[in-house]
Amino acid sequence: MRSIQLALVGAFDVLLAGLLFGAGLPVVYALAMRALTLRSTTWVDDGGTIHSRPSLLGRGVSGLLIAVIVLGVLLGLVLIVSSGFGKTLSFENIIPTIVDKK
Repeated sequence: MRSIQLALVGAFDVLLAGLLFGAGLPVVYALAMRALTLRSTTWVDDGGTIHSRPSLLGRGVSGLLIAVIVLGVLLGLVLIVSSGFGKTLSFENIIPTIVDKK
């Protein structure tokens, strides 16, 4: 019975990581693109071309969300590279640090 519980805990961890890195980052990117429309100004010129200028608020929110995406990608790369060198990533002090495997 204990092995079933451990398997379910492991499956949940994999599901959570998949949602975070597999679907979470594209959702954050979509929110960043949507944030560019916050208070944006849109107009059509005489030739029929549509122009849009994002507001400062939209650019700021979008920039923060893109920074979250970049940090997530870099964290994933550090995790992969550190495991290749026989190390692991530790989150004991909130800040991720590379430590030796136990």
